[in-house]
Amino acid sequence: MTKVGFIGLGKMGAGMARNVAASLPVVAYDVNPEVARGLAAENLTAVESAREAAEGVDVLVTMLPGPEEIEQVMGGPEGVAGALAPGAVWVDMSSSSLDAMEHVLQAHEGRSWGALDAPVTGGVPGAENGTLQIFVGGTAEDLEKARPVLELMGNPERILHVGPAGAGYAVKLCLNLGFFLHAIAGAEVMTLGVKAGVDLGLLHDALTGSGATSAFLENDLVQNVYQGDYKEYFRLALALKDIRLAVDLGRRVGVPLEVSALVEQMHRRALLTYGDGGQLLAVKQLEETSGVWLRDQE
Repeated sequence: MTKVGFIGLGKMGAGMARNVAASLPVVAYDVNPEVARGLAAENLTAVESAREAAEGVDVLVTMLPGPEEIEQVMGGPEGVAGALAPGAVWVDMSSSSLDAMEHVLQAHEGRSWGALDAPVTGGVPGAENGTLQIFVGGTAEDLEKARPVLELMGNPERILHVGPAGAGYAVKLCLNLGFFLHAIAGAEVMTLGVKAGVDLGLLHDALTGSGATSAFLENDLVQNVYQGDYKEYFRLALALKDIRLAVDLGRRVGVPLEVSALVEQMHRRALLTYGDGGQLLAVKQLEETSGVWLRDQE
């Protein structure tokens, strides 16, 4: 039976690890030992170090905040990457950069284990329900080894092999960047129209019924902004990290991302203004600056 190691039990990782443990033995580690112990169950064993979570496993899953944490865990003094057994597969499901994985792999050039970048979409509900969409970069051989584990965390029909190493990270960064670009653009045009005297509902109907619509206008604006809801469904600091990584990727591959760089600065300013919080606080900041509040009057 496949044995799985899991490192990183935050809001996403906890649900993912539980779903895997429903079918396979899991050894799990989090920097907060109380979190790991709180998840302990018949098929899930909490361990005291990241290295222990990697020893003797067939598949090691990492779900960490970003590149710095990945390099620290996999290549730091714990020696996690060095503990992987021959034939094992490391699956990083974080939103990260190819640079971080390359640094780990370059430090273990003689390795006999595989590596996949496999970031996800679907948020906490998807993590809890095992319905995540997963974008996999790496070899087909390593994907097939890891697939039984991935299918416990995501919708099997939405586990997509998107290309070689790094392609999974790139797809996820493009998706997240696209959302935040649409969020700022949508909030700007709504704020402009309302301040110019257009009825909020009429303007919204006009935009969503045209080529200017977006998932943000159709969903998040109505469900969150209209309600004044800027709660932390996804941390602003992590949103900023993903936008920054996307802009960095643009530099790496030679694509000028002028608009994206501006959106990065807007989110950085929101983080400085409000501290860490919900991912739509840059929209709230735009409202405050403009003196316009996009609120449902019904």
